[in-house]
Amino acid sequence: TMTNDASANVTDVFQGVFTQQEPIPDAAIDRAVEVLKTGRLHRYNTVGDEASEATLLEEEFAAYMGSKHCLAVASGGYAMQLSMRALGISKNQPVLTNAFTLSPVPGSIHAAGGSPVLVESTEDLVIDLDHLEARIKASGSKVLMISHMRGHIVDMDALTTLLERYDVTLLEDCAHTMGAAWAGRKSGSYGRVGCFSTQTYKHINSGEGGLLVTDDSELFARAVLLSGSYMLYGRNGTAPDESYFSEAKYQTPNCSGRMDNLRAAILRPQLKQLDENARRWNDRYDALAKRLATCEHLRLPVRAPQEQHVPSSLQFVIAGISRPDAENFLAKLQQRNVELKWFGRREPHGFTSQHSSWEYVEKQSLPVTDALLAGLFDIRLPLTFSVEDCDMIGRIIVETLNELQT
Repeated sequence: TMTNDASANVTDVFQGVFTQQEPIPDAAIDRAVEVLKTGRLHRYNTVGDEASEATLLEEEFAAYMGSKHCLAVASGGYAMQLSMRALGISKNQPVLTNAFTLSPVPGSIHAAGGSPVLVESTEDLVIDLDHLEARIKASGSKVLMISHMRGHIVDMDALTTLLERYDVTLLEDCAHTMGAAWAGRKSGSYGRVGCFSTQTYKHINSGEGGLLVTDDSELFARAVLLSGSYMLYGRNGTAPDESYFSEAKYQTPNCSGRMDNLRAAILRPQLKQLDENARRWNDRYDALAKRLATCEHLRLPVRAPQEQHVPSSLQFVIAGISRPDAENFLAKLQQRNVELKWFGRREPHGFTSQHSSWEYVEKQSLPVTDALLAGLFDIRLPLTFSVEDCDMIGRIIVETLNELQT
């Protein structure tokens, strides 16, 4: 039972679990069992003219996105690697990306042979377009892998205009923006390629998995071959015609990273629920944000009115907080079972790390991002939490912060 403000007890302890996702829907479990009973888990192991679960997922996600092509793969990071390899990234070619992101993004650039060029983020947690322009000029880079980190979407109209001016190709990491949009246009449809994740903490859950969408048939044919289609590429649900494969099939290495039918079977029913779940995530985000907005000691990122987000997490900044104070804040919250991540740690911790820890990336000076991350805190919002839970979490954070500031 939740307490209201009038009877709130500052010793309330939250009872939820921040890593507990909702169960896989019954329809997905039933379909998964049917697939298991066939034994045909490999996506190209089909009988007659049947379409595999992976093929059907590709057709359905392409339709959802309004994209010509979709490829189901092993992870979101693999989707990013494929997008760059299929684009033709050469060894040590500079590839721009946000300095504020998670390690699979620079990791995918490195794996594709590129050299990450890191760009500052603004206080609203989106890529800084002025610094991006300076980095384009200084590096000569012709590719941006933008990370819509934690679901924050930059002004996509301004970004597109800037990239067109310098003839820079846009690739989108949409691991945190599946179902989101800018001015009514879906995130992932602005770039040459949109890359999505279906890892457990994302918007649809298969444990691991990725989806790649594009309207570029030549690039897509190379991506299908790279993913390990052997000569069965025609069975992809959105494959272009044979002419796109006729030369590429001899030139493209097989770098196996397919999605299997079991994961696709689990995902298809979840995709049908995505828009409804987006509404539920927004309700939870709004309840938490409303409560946090009452606290003068923290700052919430400002979100543009054009942004339709699907916020499965929330971030706030405590400007100028010292490392000992941040550790103390986290410890006091942990006593009340509220689990926050802090991007300001010197050492990588769990899923979070700073660019200074990525020693495979050339060292780069990013003072704005460093200052931002020093006070940046992050909260997961699984759909197992109720709106009332999110209000309570917000109240505990505000109470704890006010107590520490007195």
